[in-house]
Amino acid sequence: MTDELRVASWNIEKNGRGRNGTGDHRSLARKIVRSFRPHIYYRQELTGAWANGKADLYDEAREIGGLMPFMTQPREGRSLNPVGVMIDPDEFEMLRQYEHDLPWKPICHLTVRPKGSDTQLHLASAHLCHFDPDMRATEARRLTTLADHGHRVIIGMDGNSYPHQRALETVALPDWTQVQDRVHYQHRTVPGPNGERVSDTRPHEILTGNGIYVDLGLHASTVLGQPGALAPTASLKRLDQGPPQRIDWILSTPDIAQGLIRFEVVATEDVKRVSDHPLLIAVFDLATVCEPAPR
Repeated sequence: MTDELRVASWNIEKNGRGRNGTGDHRSLARKIVRSFRPHIYYRQELTGAWANGKADLYDEAREIGGLMPFMTQPREGRSLNPVGVMIDPDEFEMLRQYEHDLPWKPICHLTVRPKGSDTQLHLASAHLCHFDPDMRATEARRLTTLADHGHRVIIGMDGNSYPHQRALETVALPDWTQVQDRVHYQHRTVPGPNGERVSDTRPHEILTGNGIYVDLGLHASTVLGQPGALAPTASLKRLDQGPPQRIDWILSTPDIAQGLIRFEVVATEDVKRVSDHPLLIAVFDLATVCEPAPR
């Protein structure tokens, strides 16, 4: 067993195949992730990975370092960019797998146990709906149920919306009068108190506003003194949707957050070649994560 628990989360644009099938960056993406040796790896946009007996999913897991992969099933007429979770079989016993079916994109949810421990961890990968703020709120509420009954949870996700504790953030919300993509404006805003449309921060508030989950980037910045943890995460490429925002998050229940050692937003030139989102890395003290819950 290791002393650290290394967690990665990454929305790899079109699964590294490039938009409209142009370019193939899968090998580079796997090399980047392998260098961080994650024990848990949350994936968003596993485009095409279900096909051919999930061959691409298994190739990725093997090339990263022999991880055990799971993913949700894409459904015609809905999102064809499913999510998944990969775990290190040397570190975890697999207990249960769930797929929370939602109108646009299911949530991938595993229950695992670190070897040598009695603690169960609930792991979920989510990619909230890109076009419907109300659906995002529903998806966020569904994620809150994972923490019921005192469960310990770690979530890796693309929130497609914005953090709600604005005074603590280092990047201002979009000035929607300057955003050229008016469809994006409709997708990412909700009616405000005075009738104007404002940036959608509801999912983040639902998840973290009353202490169900801790935003680990925010925790690293405010508690551990790591301001780089609040770096923006999307889009690294498009200029017509306003400046990059912190829409990708790793969240955990407060008991697990106590074990956080560091949090990184990895946006190297290689990462930018692969995706329009950075790679997120969270490193924990494993003993704290596995500490028995108080009775």
